[in-house]
Amino acid sequence: MKLWQKQTKLDAAVEAFTVDDDWELDNQLVWADAATNLAHAHALQKAGLLSAEELQAIKGALQQVVSLHAQGLFPVKPEDEDVHTAVENFLTEELGETGAKIHAGKSRNDQVLCDTRLHAKKELLAIGLGTVALANALAVLAGQHEKTLMPGYTHSRKAMPSTLGLWFAAHAEALADDVEGLLQALALIDQCPLGSAAGYGSQLPLDRELEAKLLGFAGVQNNVLYAQNSRGKFEAVVLAALQQVMLDLGKLSADAILFSMPEFGFLSLPEKFCTGSSIMPQKKNPDVFELLRGKASVVGACLFQVANLVAGLPSGYHRDYQLTKEPLLKGLKTAREAVSVALSVVQGLKGNPAACLAACSPEIFSAWQALESAKKGVPFRSAYQETAKKLPGGKPLLVPAFSELFNAKLLGSPAALGLPQLKEKLSAKEKSLEEKSRVLASAWKKLWGKTHAGP
Repeated sequence: MKLWQKQTKLDAAVEAFTVDDDWELDNQLVWADAATNLAHAHALQKAGLLSAEELQAIKGALQQVVSLHAQGLFPVKPEDEDVHTAVENFLTEELGETGAKIHAGKSRNDQVLCDTRLHAKKELLAIGLGTVALANALAVLAGQHEKTLMPGYTHSRKAMPSTLGLWFAAHAEALADDVEGLLQALALIDQCPLGSAAGYGSQLPLDRELEAKLLGFAGVQNNVLYAQNSRGKFEAVVLAALQQVMLDLGKLSADAILFSMPEFGFLSLPEKFCTGSSIMPQKKNPDVFELLRGKASVVGACLFQVANLVAGLPSGYHRDYQLTKEPLLKGLKTAREAVSVALSVVQGLKGNPAACLAACSPEIFSAWQALESAKKGVPFRSAYQETAKKLPGGKPLLVPAFSELFNAKLLGSPAALGLPQLKEKLSAKEKSLEEKSRVLASAWKKLWGKTHAGP
């Protein structure tokens, strides 16, 4: 039986249209919905609506839900409509009137808000820690290649001397900034909406701060109407943070595809990460990097979908909000998988110093030579013109020694990778993410006890 069902039977086509695949998506949220119900049961018991014995009975039944789901024995089905209905029906079937008490003072509106935020918190923490690990792996490669000379490119043409270390470090630093975006998204969604009900609260004396604490939230989302109005907004913030990670993975992938081409040969990819061709026996295709590059647009599309779904909606709950769930879950899953596979592939990347050096044709040192003349007092524009006369086919340009090219102590030099500062920044972000993970794990342990039915 559906939680909203009355005497009139809903048209079958309308019912199928309104439910859509929401039930299927909700199979990812069973653990979160069980936790939300248990925290709410504690608040009901404190308010005098449940006895201590009834609370324990509900806890036992919810532990059953999580255990059965983990075994594949508690699927949310189309006839359930959503996870909230599936869980409440189970409680009622198992516990009778005790189970039927669970919905007092809450709505599916605040339940789904709470469920998706719990899921997003768990995923963001995992993605954040994975991104830190990926950035650290790139930083290690940067240190190994800080003196591997290679061309730097602008407009996809050779431009100035650079290093393979600078390239690796650039991607590591980009991802370090992306972790900050993930932390900011985490801080925003770390507000518990449970107890806001349908957006106008309830007259029951529910301890919302208790519910927030039990679920591991930093605090309560105070305004009950804003709790509903924030649906879509919070999802968009999460997806925007994920999009930055994916955009940087896309750029890393585009570079890796280019630099691993035989025509460049700056990088080599392990064969175990390359696919072949059904017709061309020689092919070793960088499909993993191509899909990482492509999936950046998938997460961007999820963000665009959510932002456009909620734009212009009046205050209060609207069924439109149901459609924000799929892009949120899809974006989180896509980003988590992308970061994980990128880490594996990056750890297998090999630089080719000989190929990098061979690509450093003399013309890339022309700006260096012009600036050397400027250091001796020649106006830069005159030095520029004088150097330009040697290109192409004129007097050959000198190729300076590495020590002449790069000053590691000078900010702005390709040799100034800033790896100690980068590693310090990453360490601080990793500690912050680990602390948040510990707080969440501690909350789950207290909520569930020794059985620990958390994520």
